[in-house]
Parts: sequence; C-alpha cells; structure tokens
Amino acid sequence: MASSTALWSFALVVGLLTLTPGLDTALILRTAALGRRTRAWGVVLGIQTGTLIWGALTSLGVTALLTASHLAYEILRWAGAAYLLWMAVRMIAETFRRGGPGPGGEVEVGGSDTLSGGWRQGTLTNLLNPKVGVFYVAVLPQFIPAEAPHFAMGLALASVHVVLGMVWSTALIASATALGARLREPRARRVLDRITGTVIGAFAVRLAVGD
Repeated sequence: MASSTALWSFALVVGLLTLTPGLDTALILRTAALGRRTRAWGVVLGIQTGTLIWGALTSLGVTALLTASHLAYEILRWAGAAYLLWMAVRMIAETFRRGGPGPGGEVEVGGSDTLSGGWRQGTLTNLLNPKVGVFYVAVLPQFIPAEAPHFAMGLALASVHVVLGMVWSTALIASATALGARLREPRARRVLDRITGTVIGAFAVRLAVGD
C-alpha cells in the first residue's frame, strides 16, 4: 500500500515537471518539426535513458556526490553548459552559412534521421544537466518507503517518470509532425533553428551562471 501511494504521489510531481516546457521539449519539437521522426524518437529514448540512469545512481547514493562535492557539481555543470552552448551556436551559425540550408532546404545541424544519433543527443543532454541529478537527490528518496527495497523502488519511481515522459513526447511529436509541412520550408526551418538555438543557448547560460 505504501509503495503504491508513493508511486502515485511521485507520478503527480514528475507529471507536472514533464508538462513544464524546457530543453527536452525544445529538442523534441525541433527535431520532429524538421521531419526527422526517427531521430526525434531517438532523442526521446535518450532522454528517458538519462532519466533511468539518474534514478539508478540516486538509488545507489552516487548522485549525492553532486550535493556533497562542490567540485563534482561544478565539473558537470560546466560540461553541460559547454555542450549546450556548442549545440546552440552550431545550430544558429548553420542557418547563416553561405547558401542557406542544405539539400531540399534542410538545415544539417542535428545529424541525419537516425535513431542512434538522436539517442546520443538526448542522453548527453540529459546526463550533462546536473540539475536533473540534484532534483532526483532531493526528491526521489522522499518517495521511497522505509520498508521498500531502496534500489528496486528507486528504479520503479524513475520508470514512472519515463512512462509519463514517453506519453508526453508522443503528443509533442504528433503535434510537430502535423505542422511539419509548413515548417519544412527553407525559410521556416531557418527561423525554427534560430529560435531553438536561442532557447538552448539561454539554457546554457542559465546553467553556467546558476547556483
């Protein structure tokens, strides 16, 4: 009974978090809107892989290092900020290159329409964000009943987060695909990449200057 209550309570918390627009939402929408459905699902799977890893590490007590060690947190924070900034600058710069978008009006940033490429991008984006780890350190233990197996319950809670993320991502990809015909025009794609690049860049700056 306690475990069931914990699962439902945690689902409510992470459900609200999932619905909050953020970096993950921007990446998924941008990738799907460009007609790269396979890569978009790769991004989704990568993000959820990162979520499961954070859940597992938290259950094992490893991510407590992020709050206990200032150096560990700073290293991960700056690595994440650098990666996001590189992604944003490259994305925006490609829209201004000579000749504009690539063949068929497609901006080449973000790689080909492959599941593995999207998975790598989604996983890196998630794991290089120390705020996700800090969130799990602060929140996950509160929903693990004292009598429950710590690691197994932690993975179960993280799996709830993954399921909700998959459901929401399905809606995002469907919505972006429906609007994709208009967004696949060269000019629209340039605008989309500049907006998305700006959003990602803002996240990078926020991560770099945040506490």
